[in-house]
Amino acid sequence: MRGRGGRPEGYCHRAVLDAIRYLVDNGIKWRAMPADFPPWDAVYAFFRRWRDHCLAKEFHDRLRGQVRMRLGQDAEPTAGVIDSQSIKADAVVGSDSRGFDGGKLVNGRKRHVVVDTLGLLLGVMVTSADVGDRAAAQVLLRQVADAHHLLELVWADGGYTGSLVEYCLATFALVLAIVKRSDDMRGFVVLPKRWIVERLFAHLMRSRRLARDFERRTTSAEAMIYWSMTLLMTRRLARTRPQRA
Repeated sequence: MRGRGGRPEGYCHRAVLDAIRYLVDNGIKWRAMPADFPPWDAVYAFFRRWRDHCLAKEFHDRLRGQVRMRLGQDAEPTAGVIDSQSIKADAVVGSDSRGFDGGKLVNGRKRHVVVDTLGLLLGVMVTSADVGDRAAAQVLLRQVADAHHLLELVWADGGYTGSLVEYCLATFALVLAIVKRSDDMRGFVVLPKRWIVERLFAHLMRSRRLARDFERRTTSAEAMIYWSMTLLMTRRLARTRPQRA
């Protein structure tokens, strides 16, 4: 990656990929890496290098395009859904990247995500829990709009109302449609389009490494989410693989 050359690498990249996905799925510590995989410090060195060069996102995005085409969709989406999730942070998370969400009563971090209509991840940003949804959405939607030029429509909940709707239309040529919950609704009700992103949050909470934020850096937390979604899409591709005659 740095163009320096040197001796050949001593570990298979496939084994390193499997080790990282095993860590994310089973919630182990780096030093608890099973002996079947390369040494934990070598795996962590690859994880850190791929994180800093945004290769975890690139791996994920390439796989997402394959999944969409396998399911009969175009590789690039035209519509998506945005939402956020506040989660508790571990003691290793410093005060500079953690906060208190007064609405959810959570002391930790917040995951802001945009998914397509299939529930596949288009973009993620991890902030402290006290960051507002509209402020984070301006940054995240800019990143997603720059990466996906065909994106035209994004559904959101009532927390994204206000000037953000006009800002997205004027700046990104992106229609932000608000799906509100009726005042007369009682209990749990499945709302159109919003359930898609809630399903992604449910998947993240089933991953032991992501049930609580254990990462010191927000970039590591974002990379863990990409690795978790990569594992999910790999399983989906395996289920939809055509059978040989």
